[in-house]
Amino acid sequence: MGQRSQWGTRAGFIMAAVGSAVGLGNIWRFPYVAYENGGGAFFIPYLFALLTAGIPILILEFTIGHKYRGSAPLSFFRMKGKGAEWLGWWGIFVSFVISTYYAVIIAWAMKYTIYSFNLAWGDDTGGFLFGSVLNLADNPGEFGGLVPGVLIPLLLVWAIAFIILLAGVKRGIELANRIFIPLLVVVFLLVVIRAVTLDGALLGLDAFFKPDLSKLADSTVWVMAYGHIFFSLSIAFAIMITYSSYLPKKSDITNNAFITGFANSGFELLAGIGVFAALGFMATQAGESVADVASAGVGLAFVVFPQIINEMPGMNGLFGALFFLSLVLAGLTSLISICETYIAGVSEKFNISRTKSVLFGVGLAAVISLLFATRGGLYFLDVADYFINQFGVAAIGLVEVVLIVWVFKKLDVFGEHANEISDIKVGLWWKICLRFITPLVLGYMMFDLLRINLFKLHKDGEGNVIGNYEGYPDAFIMSSGWMVALFAIVMAIIFTVLNWNKKALESKDYDNR
Repeated sequence: MGQRSQWGTRAGFIMAAVGSAVGLGNIWRFPYVAYENGGGAFFIPYLFALLTAGIPILILEFTIGHKYRGSAPLSFFRMKGKGAEWLGWWGIFVSFVISTYYAVIIAWAMKYTIYSFNLAWGDDTGGFLFGSVLNLADNPGEFGGLVPGVLIPLLLVWAIAFIILLAGVKRGIELANRIFIPLLVVVFLLVVIRAVTLDGALLGLDAFFKPDLSKLADSTVWVMAYGHIFFSLSIAFAIMITYSSYLPKKSDITNNAFITGFANSGFELLAGIGVFAALGFMATQAGESVADVASAGVGLAFVVFPQIINEMPGMNGLFGALFFLSLVLAGLTSLISICETYIAGVSEKFNISRTKSVLFGVGLAAVISLLFATRGGLYFLDVADYFINQFGVAAIGLVEVVLIVWVFKKLDVFGEHANEISDIKVGLWWKICLRFITPLVLGYMMFDLLRINLFKLHKDGEGNVIGNYEGYPDAFIMSSGWMVALFAIVMAIIFTVLNWNKKALESKDYDNR
């Protein structure tokens, strides 16, 4: 394995951490979540969640990685042996699953960057996406063969990931983020500037920022804020522990966490302004309200935004290309960080070279990702994404905090470690958040998720109960949802049972107090 990799500069680490946090969800999920949950009023629970869960857990994970100087499994193993190691592998296998379908969405965005120049999607943007681009199968669970138009850009995405990851931490990940993150900010700023100058932009911004204070009395709004902060900051699936393990021994942990957290939130706010200014323009053109055109996720990016681009008075192609390029850049920086978790974990567990670990780990993820490039790929992606996030990321967050704070009783030790090297000291606020607030909110969130999914209480946009998530059949939910979430836990246990190589066990290059 050689000497442990290290970031070249503090700025390099921060850009990589921000690059991991700023992903597709910042652009296509946050604006709609905020709008649906009180508009401007949502920023109160959002900020509260950031300061009581997001940044405290970031500080915790930065401290774990920095103190134990290892991938997530090695860091947890050094913390409390095999009784904790499985938690690191759980996060790694959740990351592995996410990487397999995340690459496919980046591939779509690449295609749409090219499509933008001649508005290839035509007037029926929904028909174009589901028909011409994805050639979507009729029923969930059908494979229907590979779609060449998705396969080719998908191979390109993996080729880029391979090149960056093979180059290592400093010359690969750090260098890529130093290029991609400033480029992403510039490109997205151009998108926002163009969007706010469109006719009707103020209508969209009014819908986005107008506070509905009555929503603050709704507990689900606060849970939504916590849920979003959790998924947005790349916490609880091994990434931040891995990245912080490459920090020099003298590193300001708490400051880095605050910068990462607020930079991510700043980009989300920028995304909300850009997206809702564009939606306001679309509503004005169609003579409808913003509520009628607002959406999130794949539909917003690949159906609604092409409609907006069609209606624009000028520079349609350029605006479209910049928007989809920003999705590509945001996606790539996140994909790289997700892959790095299992590259580091496998390399350290089995004492194999980084090159072999990249070829094996990323190669396997690339092969599995072909499932999502089939005609039925969108269905598989939708269900896998929902279950691995809700019963992977959120569940790990809850278990991680409870074990570290209440079972392993390591909170004071980590607080001391962070304070020794940081300007901003953690104290009572940090401990109260991690001991009480975060476990209670995440516990309630997990209970509610289990209730909704086990008793099939999902609702459609009208509020009618439709059973399973998105109304999918039981067999499909079981095979592509529950089994995927279970896969991550089972593989975590298997990898924990396997023995560590001698080199990892004998190394004393970490703080073992």
